[in-house]
Amino acid sequence: MVYGADIMRKKSENCSGKAKQRNISVDEYIDYDEFNIARKKILGTAHNDKGIGTLSEKTLHAVLKNYYEPDENKHEVAIDGYYADIFNDSGIIEIQTRQLNKLRDKLAVFLEEYHVTVVYPCAYNNAFFELYKIKNLLKHPNLSVHLVLMDIEEYKLLNGWNYTRKRGATRYDRVPLGVRKIVELDRPEDYMQFVPIDLEDEFIVKDFAKAAMVHEDTARLSLNILNYLGVVRRVGKKGNAYVYSC
Repeated sequence: MVYGADIMRKKSENCSGKAKQRNISVDEYIDYDEFNIARKKILGTAHNDKGIGTLSEKTLHAVLKNYYEPDENKHEVAIDGYYADIFNDSGIIEIQTRQLNKLRDKLAVFLEEYHVTVVYPCAYNNAFFELYKIKNLLKHPNLSVHLVLMDIEEYKLLNGWNYTRKRGATRYDRVPLGVRKIVELDRPEDYMQFVPIDLEDEFIVKDFAKAAMVHEDTARLSLNILNYLGVVRRVGKKGNAYVYSC
């Protein structure tokens, strides 16, 4: 049993991955009314009268599922030996809040017969670390990916190792506050939006990192995926570095 006194609420995390206080105008969010209906439904007593995070389905996942499909009769539908989070007129919708690699087996089955939309809440510059885990499926014509950039309030257990019990504390639940943007990736060409417009005709990882304002490791992983999708291409080498062109 987890008691309220043992739970710590952190500052909100916004879509850029930076801490943000809760004095946010709803005008900063898209589709706020519809999203708030889903949020209140999940946070209300009808969903969970024991408090945040005490059900097997975490709050972030449950809110997004109800936002994308309010009709619960279309939730958790058995298809070909797996359960789809949502199955409606748009096809299958899978909400995955982390570890996209866990979807690989399910996607391999679903994509054979259905259009599948993978919904992944994330910080904009962190998406490629997870997308890399399903890289070999990103070209599939039946796959769409929605990157949901949102503000999230994180709760942790006060079970850390230092005197405040905050250091090393365990993440307990994440509660979404609102959606700032949804990046829809329906075909390889849509990934072109991740390529900075001020790049030279030919560039290396270091140039991409500087233009995109990301770490070189992130740039290297991003270019690996973009090259696989045909959005950029390797045209040579400069020393030990690959040279890319759009």
